[in-house]
Amino acid sequence: MWFLPESERVKFKEPFGVLFSDISAALKYLGDSPVYAVGDVVTGNLWRAGIVPKLSVIDGNTMREPCMSTPLLPVRRFEVKNPAGFITEELVYALRNALENPPALVHVIGEEDLAVIPLVRMLPEGSAVLYGQPCKGVVVRIVDSEAKKRADELFSLFVKV
Repeated sequence: MWFLPESERVKFKEPFGVLFSDISAALKYLGDSPVYAVGDVVTGNLWRAGIVPKLSVIDGNTMREPCMSTPLLPVRRFEVKNPAGFITEELVYALRNALENPPALVHVIGEEDLAVIPLVRMLPEGSAVLYGQPCKGVVVRIVDSEAKKRADELFSLFVKV
């Protein structure tokens, strides 16, 4: 597994994409991109807007409190453990398996926030990853060569343990 040292976490505070105040504004930006969601609120908002993400990654919480707005999703499910501040091999494996036959949901026991990094690294260009930016809105990252390069840079800050 890989651990993100406290000293590097500040680099993850800025949006890793374009920040929108709400889901409707984000959806206008997406175009026809295949959609992938990280976070309970974003996933719930997409479903309520009639959009089924190819992959949703949730942990049952929002801002470290139980999230009651995530719908029961009728898709294939994977459950993995992933502690806060880590990216586990189990999470990466579940993401890969889920991507083989969408739509799917990865339910993380622990924290899902950092799943954006391996997800951007493994998705095809043209995909859209949406995730929540606490108290600010939703971030959309269209996967392209620059996104993959930045995801690689961010992943290089992790320490293998």
